[in-house]
Amino acid sequence: MMVLPFFVIIPLGCAFLISLLGKKISKFADCLANLGSLSLLALSLYSVALVNNYKVIVYKVGGWMPPIGICLSLDGLTSFMLVTVNLVSFLVTIYSINYMARYTDKYRFYTLFMLMLAGMNGIIVTGDLFNLFVFLEIASIASYALVAFGTEAEELEASFKYAIMGSVASSFVLLGIALLYGYTSSLNMADIAQALSTKPSTWLIPFVSAFFLMGFGLKAALVPFHAWLADAHSSAPAPISAMLSGVFIKTLGVYALCRIFFNVLGASSKILFVLVILGIISQILGAFLAIAQRDIKRMFAYSSISQIGYIIFALGIGTPLAVLGGLFHLFNHAIFKSLLFLNSGSIEYATGTRDMQKLGGLNKRLPVTGFTSFLGSIGISGIPPLGGFFSKLIIIIAAVQARYFGLAIISVLVSILTLVYYLKFLGLTFFGKLDEIWLKVKEPPIAMRLSMIILAIICTISGLLLTPLLKPFLHSAVNVLLLGTSYKDAVFGALR
Repeated sequence: MMVLPFFVIIPLGCAFLISLLGKKISKFADCLANLGSLSLLALSLYSVALVNNYKVIVYKVGGWMPPIGICLSLDGLTSFMLVTVNLVSFLVTIYSINYMARYTDKYRFYTLFMLMLAGMNGIIVTGDLFNLFVFLEIASIASYALVAFGTEAEELEASFKYAIMGSVASSFVLLGIALLYGYTSSLNMADIAQALSTKPSTWLIPFVSAFFLMGFGLKAALVPFHAWLADAHSSAPAPISAMLSGVFIKTLGVYALCRIFFNVLGASSKILFVLVILGIISQILGAFLAIAQRDIKRMFAYSSISQIGYIIFALGIGTPLAVLGGLFHLFNHAIFKSLLFLNSGSIEYATGTRDMQKLGGLNKRLPVTGFTSFLGSIGISGIPPLGGFFSKLIIIIAAVQARYFGLAIISVLVSILTLVYYLKFLGLTFFGKLDEIWLKVKEPPIAMRLSMIILAIICTISGLLLTPLLKPFLHSAVNVLLLGTSYKDAVFGALR
């Protein structure tokens, strides 16, 4: 139980110490940020073992019993998200050692990075709606500053647009929380679910659901709430692009949406159908926007919209198999897209450009970057035997079983289109004739290559999550969502 607060205490403490001593002590920021993210990853893996033993753990902040006091909770979905977020974060901090050396005041980057990580971990472990909003704001404000970290005109414009859209999203979320509090007189998620089960409201649930769908849908960059994503992801430094696309939009968007709709409000057939429609539209539009891009990072950013569409589509189907496929694809996409954005950073680090039309033949000079980009590209395109193939296959089978035949066909066609634009990326960037101006480029430093290699290995073996040995990691998360509003009984049972 005492483990839970450390998911917030460690990154907040690191942020404080780095801001205090990072400028005065050389390499202090690098060491502490990597040590902090490593310890968070270790705690996340330990949380998986705790869930296997205890199913649900609740920590009462200050010893006050919920719903009067604030609580933190750990269940299968929590541990699944903690591992996903902190695994990517650790590899990104390793990558940042060399990549961020090009920027002045690197310690400020790490301060903001750890604040963003504290916010994401806080969203995942909190059992309280208002604190979910507080942690959402901590993560969001840190991310606005990180997008603008380069302080060039492009970064500042993207950050401003992102901040405006993010503030609108936060306003919707806060309004939804206020309405729920006014009706149930509680902010504890389990207690709200209990109150709604005893005095259901015919008007409140659809009204609040619309606010949450707009707020968290904007954070997840679902179509039509996606306008901010391409500018923010392409303008940010590569490690932040990897975080934003890999785990940030999934934590602030997909996870929060799932937790509230499935475990607090209850996922009605109408809400699930809306998720199915938004998911399929995001798949299609994201893919068509991606295929038209010349800038590598903008292509990857629009690809994220398409892949988030697969996750939301699967969750909207709502069957056990579909939820399994959606969460499995969430993990796969976190790894694939983090790898690909780090690859784009490596390309830009070596050549100074992200324009695919100006590149070509780089595989001769950047073999590690080229090979890991190849693995990330075929993985996200759903080519066997990588994990992306299995997660997409599960989603499509679930769609057929749910009699969404036409939408299943569309998902297959979008996957083929995904392969087309990733082959375009590989062909224009790594194959063909090497221009003379790139003859002297070389691979980035070892820390950057190490992060890419580890992520590429995870891409290759992620299908093992479906094997009996690793099955509990994924299935415990699926079972939490399938519990629906019975989540409240699990939490109250753990309190007793």
